[in-house]
Amino acid sequence: MFPAHRPRRLRRTLWMRDLVRETRLAPEALIAPLFVVPGTKIRRPIPSLPGQFHLSVDRLAEEVEALADLGVRAVLLFGRTERKDARGSGADAREGVILKASALLKKRLSNRIGLIADVCLCAYTTSGHCAIPGRGGAVDNDASIRRLAQIAVAYAKAGADVIAPSDMMDGRVGAIRRALDAAGLSSTAILSYAAKYASAFYGPFRDAAGSAPPASQDRRGYQMDPANAREALREIALDIDEGADIAMVKPALAYLDVIRAARGRFDVPIAAYSVSGEYAAVKAAAAKGWLDERAARDEILTAIRRAGADMICTYWARDAARDHARAKH
Repeated sequence: MFPAHRPRRLRRTLWMRDLVRETRLAPEALIAPLFVVPGTKIRRPIPSLPGQFHLSVDRLAEEVEALADLGVRAVLLFGRTERKDARGSGADAREGVILKASALLKKRLSNRIGLIADVCLCAYTTSGHCAIPGRGGAVDNDASIRRLAQIAVAYAKAGADVIAPSDMMDGRVGAIRRALDAAGLSSTAILSYAAKYASAFYGPFRDAAGSAPPASQDRRGYQMDPANAREALREIALDIDEGADIAMVKPALAYLDVIRAARGRFDVPIAAYSVSGEYAAVKAAAAKGWLDERAARDEILTAIRRAGADMICTYWARDAARDHARAKH
């Protein structure tokens, strides 16, 4: 008989652990979310997201170039505006920061790094909703998806390689795909926030993006119930049928089961968003000396990859990529 297998033989030394590691983190699997604001020469720390910044378009280019040098392959752009109205006109206004940022980054960095543009209305509307308000406090789904398609086309024309609708309106992926194709932009991909939950972990992001809804409202009427997993698979299937090239689960850490189920069910790439609250909670605990931030970070990101995510949108993208580069040398 063969001797009993002893797994700890393969854990005894660092080189052996590295050799047999099943799940690996690499910069090319990371997407860095960035917040773009009006103005010039702005690199302003975001208090609720330590280590993250509000960046004017000129300073954004420097940040994206540094990420590209570290091997990060894509950034996800969120804009802020000083002008809000009912239909979110600031999202694709001529002076809007995402249009300016996309054009500049495409010119300066060409194919070194991919540009993903978040498409939503929450940061641009007076209502704070991700869509155009309708009657009785509800949202107008059909008017909203038409508006989202307009914004998507504007971003793609400006230079965005990927459009990422995060609004959770019904039918918006199909509307955006048809609009892109009609505008001669059939090569522009869609990364859909296909299973976006009404999560408690979005607080720091809403502060950073200026997108918090009024206290009397919330987004539970269109974002998903955290209790539901099978519904997420139906949402993902619908978005793929409508033309989504990549499907995202958001948040990541509390929804690893959904990521795993999606990976097992669908053949498209699966993305996961390690959201602001996940990041800020670790930052806060590390600041108190209660956690080793780097160890916790790598454990979280590895768990998301192990669950089946092909790519992770994370506020740790820069730090994780930098530490990866140092380890190689």
